[in-house]
Amino acid sequence: MKKNILITGANGQLGNCMRLAAKDSADNYIFTDVAELDITDPEAVSRMVADNNIDIIVNCAAYTNVDKAESDAEFAEVLNAKAPRNLADAIKERGGTLIHVSTDYVFGGASGNTPRSEEEPANPTGVYGLTKLHGEEEIARSGVKAIIFRTAWLYSEFGKNFVKTMLNLTESKPELKVVFDQAGTPTYAQDLADAIFDIIENRKFEGNEGIYHFSNEGVCSWFDFTKHIAEIAGNNECKVLPCHSDEFPSPVTRPAYSVLDKTKYKETFNREIPYWTDSLRKCIKNLKENEA
Repeated sequence: MKKNILITGANGQLGNCMRLAAKDSADNYIFTDVAELDITDPEAVSRMVADNNIDIIVNCAAYTNVDKAESDAEFAEVLNAKAPRNLADAIKERGGTLIHVSTDYVFGGASGNTPRSEEEPANPTGVYGLTKLHGEEEIARSGVKAIIFRTAWLYSEFGKNFVKTMLNLTESKPELKVVFDQAGTPTYAQDLADAIFDIIENRKFEGNEGIYHFSNEGVCSWFDFTKHIAEIAGNNECKVLPCHSDEFPSPVTRPAYSVLDKTKYKETFNREIPYWTDSLRKCIKNLKENEA
């Protein structure tokens, strides 16, 4: 049976990738951003869900400016915690499902170098990670049927992101310092969008509620990530140098090791996840083609 799917935050990285993933679907996708739907307004959310007979909500909206969140905690809490609760309450009324995106920053204060599993206790160090954790908790308290994806280091052809910034810097600067003491895994937003689309298209959301980790396979530092970006793009004139995090002071302590264990996702949904360098090549190729 045809489903009505509401996408929030549709003008962001993941939202735009969801547009591409769902372009040929027989289901009815409704793409909204703040101009069409203010998800911080519970009445507006309820009307949207009821008027359009929504079966599934995919929440791609979030407050993602990690540094700014420290001085804008109230609004970060509204967008990252209260708004997901609004979505959860509205879709629960219809007996539908919420698919929500969270972050590796819930593990900001964790130690050790073992990939983080879904069962590991959360330990955020900053406002961003804390408000995203609150969002997970609000969804759980609502009792809605929900799938939560924690992801990390998201990039794409859309909007502002690390890959696009480093493409520009390695092309324009003779030398660049990048931190090597923070390790994680870059995630191509299209891979995450395709994973979410697969769950919807093949009706895998039924009976598989819970928290799942999703990033690309592998591990690297921001320094390694940048080196690969420059090499793939052919920006070989820029000398990329490793440095420590304390050379770039920040109001937030970022996770030192936030590699996510994807075993649960792969076993539950029977899907492989691309290796991070393969997806990076694909994204840079698309960006270069769009420039031509």
